[in-house]
Amino acid sequence: MQEGALQLYRLFDVADAIDLSKAEAIAAAPRSRLRLETAQGSAAFEIPAPPLHLALGERTLRLSSGPRVVQAEARLYDYGVVSVVYRLPIPPGTPLEALVPLAEELAAAPTPALDAEARREADELCRALAPTLSRPHAWDGLETYHVFFVRRFDRPVGAAELLAEAPLAKLLLGEGSATPLSEGEREDVLKHRFSYLADDLAVVDWNSAFVLEPSGVGDIPDLLEFATAHLLELRYYDALLDRELSRIYDELDAGGRFQNVFTRRYGRLRRRTAALLLELTEMTERLENAVKIIGDFYLARLWQSAIRRFRLPAWQETVLRKQQLLSGVNALLGDAADTSRGQLMELAVILLILGEFLLALAVH
Repeated sequence: MQEGALQLYRLFDVADAIDLSKAEAIAAAPRSRLRLETAQGSAAFEIPAPPLHLALGERTLRLSSGPRVVQAEARLYDYGVVSVVYRLPIPPGTPLEALVPLAEELAAAPTPALDAEARREADELCRALAPTLSRPHAWDGLETYHVFFVRRFDRPVGAAELLAEAPLAKLLLGEGSATPLSEGEREDVLKHRFSYLADDLAVVDWNSAFVLEPSGVGDIPDLLEFATAHLLELRYYDALLDRELSRIYDELDAGGRFQNVFTRRYGRLRRRTAALLLELTEMTERLENAVKIIGDFYLARLWQSAIRRFRLPAWQETVLRKQQLLSGVNALLGDAADTSRGQLMELAVILLILGEFLLALAVH
């Protein structure tokens, strides 16, 4: 390789929403608004709320293989996600095979030091932009992604030659074993490949991607970052639903059989479930509108493949199923509240009749 970089992504869910216009006014770092388009300039996507891009400057990352000097950036998404990106330049003359050990270090084992450093960057941004965050929250989860972005080699190389001769599957899997991969595993990785011209290539895997783009346009890494942010949001709300459903069940079990006739427990639980359902509906709409495909273009096909590779439909189905379960719980709570009110009215009628009967006895 003669020109390229390894892009390390760490994404965090920090709030229900971020006011990007206000954040842009507050941020002191150089900033821009992302716009995806093809190398030929024909837009394939419409982004109603482009993320805010902030340049954070040079950093030194402490990796297991030693310190690495990188350029740090951050992107803020309006649905509450902060993406921290570290760009590690690849020294000219580096063969692709030499990057496999670094890929193994990043993909095959946890990276607590790198994750902690990226979280520190995100926390500092959140403190600086606190007025722009709507309902900030702390969540231990995060999403990671790595992109090997190459602009040119020491000679013209086509997509077909790279697929046939370069160790792309081992690079994306972080597999440093001297034993070759099985043909089935190799094909499973390389089948998610895309080329617009004969000299460009994008191979998308679950946690990493290889991109050869002679034009230098970074639309494919940006697109994969969008998909990773969507995955993070779905994971966050899946965990949130698990917690809330468990809490609701515990409160119902602790309530006793007759206690709710004289309390507002059902009303409070119903309001909380209704608020959570509204929040989920807003999240779903934000994700669906974050990126709109407006034509059958190269990037649109790659976007659909990334969605399938990241298993976003399965996560969406899981969240939808739990959302339907929460909706059912909300309906049951409404029925229980109505029953409680009916029991209370029946008790009031009985007391009134008893009072009239006692009054009649007292008079006679």
